[in-house]
Amino acid sequence: MVVLSYLFYVLVFPGLLFSTIVGLILSGIDRKVVARMQKRIGPPIIQPFYDFFKLLGKETIVPRTASRKTFLYAPVIGLLALVTVALFIPMFKFTAISTVADIIVIIYLLTIPAVALIIGGAASGSPYAGVGISREMVAIISYELPLVIVLLTIGKKVGMALNNGAITFSLSQIVNYQAQYGPMITKWSLIPAAIALLLIIPIKVGSVPFDIAEAETEICEGPLVEYSGVPLAIFKLNHAIKMFIMTSLFVTLFLSGKGTGILIVDILLQVILSAIVVIVSISTLKAITARLKVEQVLKFFWTYPTALALLSLILVWMGF
Repeated sequence: MVVLSYLFYVLVFPGLLFSTIVGLILSGIDRKVVARMQKRIGPPIIQPFYDFFKLLGKETIVPRTASRKTFLYAPVIGLLALVTVALFIPMFKFTAISTVADIIVIIYLLTIPAVALIIGGAASGSPYAGVGISREMVAIISYELPLVIVLLTIGKKVGMALNNGAITFSLSQIVNYQAQYGPMITKWSLIPAAIALLLIIPIKVGSVPFDIAEAETEICEGPLVEYSGVPLAIFKLNHAIKMFIMTSLFVTLFLSGKGTGILIVDILLQVILSAIVVIVSISTLKAITARLKVEQVLKFFWTYPTALALLSLILVWMGF
C-alpha cells in the first residue's frame, strides 16, 4: 500500500498529472490576462493544452552535430526534478512528502531544470544555443542569492517561534506557524521578502522581462533552437509546471494557514491563490515591460530583490 501511495503521489497527485494540468491552465491564464491588459482578445485558456499535444505529434529531429542521448534526455531530467519538487510543497495541511530539510531539497531540485536546459542546449551544438546557455548561467547567478535569503528569512521567522531560534528548513513547520499566527504576508517585517520573491518568480520561470536565455526575437529561443517534437513539448511543459511550483511555493510561504480542513477545497484554494500570484508576479510584468539586457538582469537582482530580502532578514533577526 505504501508503494502504491507513493506511485499515486508521483504519477497523479500532486505529481505529474496534477502539476501538468494546473501548470498548463496557469500558463493559459497568464497568456489570456496579458492579452487583456494589452487590449487583445488572446488565445483561449486551454491553448497551452493544444500546443502541448500538437508538439507531441510532431517529428523529433536531432541535429547531426548533437550528442543524441544528452540532447533527448535533458528535458526528461528537468521534468523529473520538477515533479519531485511538487511532492514537497504543502497545500495547507496536505503534503505528500515532508522532511526536516524541505527547503534545502527544493533549492537544489529547482536548479536542475535550468541545468538540464543548459546541458540540452550544449548538446545541440548550435551557436544560438551557446549564447542562450551563457545567458541562462547569468540568470541563475542573478536570482539564486536573493532566493536563498528569502527562504532563510522565512526559516528564521518560524524558527524563532517554534524552534528556539534555530532556522527551520521544514515547509510543514512554516505552514503550522501560519496556522497559529496567521499568514506571513501579514507580518510587516516579511513584506520586503514577499516582494523580492514576487520579482524572483518571473526569472525562475523564464518569463518577460527576464527571459534572456530564450529571447525568441534575439537568439531564436537559445537553448531550444534545435528542439522539436516530444523533447520540445517536454521543455514547454517544464516551463508550465515550474510556473505552478513557484507560485504554489509563494502561497505556501506567505499565504498559507489552517485551510478549510477539506482536501478538495484546500487544493482548489491553493490553485486559485497560485493563479492570483501568476497575475501579480508574471502577467503584469510581462504586459508592461520589455526584455531587459543581460547585464541589467544581473544588476537588478543583485540590487533590488537582494536588498529587499536582506532587509527582511535583518528585521526578523532583530525580532520584528
